[in-house]
Amino acid sequence: MELKIFDVEHGACALLSCDNGTRLMIDCGHNSSTTWRPGTYLREQGISRLDLLSVSNYDEDHVSGLPDLRNKVDVGGLWRNESVTPNILRALKRENGMGPGIQELLRMTETCTGGADAAPPTFSGVERQAFHLDYPEFDDTNNLSFVVHLKINGIGFLFPGDLETSGWNALLARDGGFRAAVSDTKVLVASHHGRENGICEDVFSRYGCKPYWIVMSDKACVHDTQETNAFYSSKAQGASFRGEERKVLTTRNDGRLRFWFESGKWGAA
Repeated sequence: MELKIFDVEHGACALLSCDNGTRLMIDCGHNSSTTWRPGTYLREQGISRLDLLSVSNYDEDHVSGLPDLRNKVDVGGLWRNESVTPNILRALKRENGMGPGIQELLRMTETCTGGADAAPPTFSGVERQAFHLDYPEFDDTNNLSFVVHLKINGIGFLFPGDLETSGWNALLARDGGFRAAVSDTKVLVASHHGRENGICEDVFSRYGCKPYWIVMSDKACVHDTQETNAFYSSKAQGASFRGEERKVLTTRNDGRLRFWFESGKWGAA
């Protein structure tokens, strides 16, 4: 079993491959510099089916590779914040327009559900949960993020999308299951690609999140609000990564990240 987090610049894409052959992808961004795309990658690996796609955020950088993905492989289900209907999504994107990924996602929502399937796929050795705020209580795509918690062979991974501080606080205040998932997280993907507005201090100080690593899926820093390495380093325990002790891992510097699980052990490379 393995979890890969791909270098898709200022975007997101991760792939969980389970021992029983099932696969879950969280977001499907692409890398415009290297031309890497998730669907092409899967086909090159001899993979023709993705059992479930989770979309954590309704912005283009999280779904820019979706046209390629649907063209290259069969996507069995879609797991997302369903309080955002296609019409609501069109309204949310009206001001800035829709890229090809969001346009493809709109088409997909008409035919693919996934979250409420009578027989959802079984990901061997994995417990999965999702948490989200509803529209219209929140009407911005960041705070409507679909937060996914995966417990892989007993190790908790949290993918919060682009959740901002107000969204973190709202979910933490009302959902005991979310609080438990946060405290059970050993690898945290930094919200909003490590931007300052994705930080919630209470996640660590009040709710006991003590990850070994914090991961940033991002490209080179161009804004002061991305300079959060020191903060996140102060919150992580740290563990060995590629021969050295590390607390923060970034796709911009470390490239593709691979988390492996075998014989009761796990690690990152």
